[in-house]
Amino acid sequence: MESMPGPQGVPRRPRRRDRRGRGPRGPLAWPPVPVMTSRSARFDDLVLDAVQLIEQRLGRELTGLEVAVEDVPPTDPAPWESGIALGRLFPAEGALPARVVVYRRPVESRARDDELATLVHEVLVEQVASMLGMDPEDLL
Repeated sequence: MESMPGPQGVPRRPRRRDRRGRGPRGPLAWPPVPVMTSRSARFDDLVLDAVQLIEQRLGRELTGLEVAVEDVPPTDPAPWESGIALGRLFPAEGALPARVVVYRRPVESRARDDELATLVHEVLVEQVASMLGMDPEDLL
């Protein structure tokens, strides 16, 4: 980096971030610790854990299924849904695979922290059982 001339033709030193001579700063982010993970990241982990439990219960992998998490359900509920949906199944159409969407905010608002994993599991079991034409009790 070449120095720019000052007001009277005297070359200026380039600016540096180490203005007070204390050396370079530390890392921009702390090492990841559980407290630093966001609520949405923790919820995503709960959903992944629930999918693994369902796959273990079935004894096979759910290859034709996509699982997604959205914050809130759309404002236009399906005619058969009463109240606020906790999850929704979108059946496979053509080349698109079946999708299960779990809505984070409604699920979180209905469960305490210690019950959240159970409720997420129940929502996923209900949707996957509906997709497979099974009784949800068989997957619990």
